[in-house]
Amino acid sequence: MVVKVLVVDDSGFFRRRVSEILSADPNIQVVGTATNGKEAIDQALALKPDVITMDYEMPMMDGITAVRHIMQRCPTPVLMFSSLTHEGARVTLDALDAGAVDFLPKNFEDISRNPEKVKQLLCEKILSISRSNRRANTYTAPAPVAAPAPAPSSVSSYASTAPARPAPAALPTRAPAASSPSSPAPKRKAYKLVAIGTSTGGPVALQRVLTQLPANFPAPIVLIQHMPAAFTKAFAERLDKLCRINVKEAEDGDILRPGLALLAPGGKQMMIDGRGAVKILPGDERLNYKPCVDITFGSAAKSYGDKVLAVVLTGMGADGREGARLLKQGGSAIWAQDEASCVIYGMPMAIVKADLADAIYSLDDIGKHLVEACI
Repeated sequence: MVVKVLVVDDSGFFRRRVSEILSADPNIQVVGTATNGKEAIDQALALKPDVITMDYEMPMMDGITAVRHIMQRCPTPVLMFSSLTHEGARVTLDALDAGAVDFLPKNFEDISRNPEKVKQLLCEKILSISRSNRRANTYTAPAPVAAPAPAPSSVSSYASTAPARPAPAALPTRAPAASSPSSPAPKRKAYKLVAIGTSTGGPVALQRVLTQLPANFPAPIVLIQHMPAAFTKAFAERLDKLCRINVKEAEDGDILRPGLALLAPGGKQMMIDGRGAVKILPGDERLNYKPCVDITFGSAAKSYGDKVLAVVLTGMGADGREGARLLKQGGSAIWAQDEASCVIYGMPMAIVKADLADAIYSLDDIGKHLVEACI
């Protein structure tokens, strides 16, 4: 079935190039273009595309505002184009919060220099997100989130020394999706590490999970999100502001500690040794993912045996499956996000199909289950 695409950008050059690249794929049809956010909303309602590509900076109405309106009126998977700058990363993360599914760097030089590579990547993204759950899982207005009651003092001495963190910011909430089988609540265990891997849909998914954790969460956390190098610092800063736990982009030599989540830097690989120290290594060009979930999971399996709780969230592909296999062989626990709450049911599906999942939970249940399992 041909995927219908609406291309939105105020640059005539970029609109033409994106349209040409997509139209060359027999599985994709460009059904319309728009030059600003207001036109994008009108065209989305009139043409009912399967996917929309969206720029951010446009006259009359910017891309983020357009995405919010589209998600309210005719939910459609949106692929954002963004600049490879710190500000571009911040804007892109705002767009993902507003409901966009995924993003690609907007790099005019790459379009001229590597047309075949750009064509392949863009078309693969379009075809993949056309099968996402974004259309089915519509958005409703976010409700304010109240700060939780203080944790009991018996939980951990860390609670009394941790600096106060803000209550979680409200995120767009999904309307109820078709329910899927869920595993029973987990049993408590003294985990030495929680490791979470994700890709497409991951930035919002991680926010949903991590904002449910108290400041005195007793296990160190590592996060592996497929993301360009220019984006991970901004994403870590965003999470740190939203969460009660601390979040930072991992650096070589960082030490794991309770109440701290370390985000693998984009373009590199993150490993953990038995002393709880983080090693940041150059990204290997032979690996598709930089950072790679398998690499971090594998090092955790070697260093911590059966004391790891690994969670695989929404994302394309199967990264994390082989690392989860090593963790499982060592006696560690593996959780997978359920299909109904995933934007892309790829990485969690790979875990489930390989019979590696000890539990399958909806996205909104994972945070509270982490608290139950670790505290």
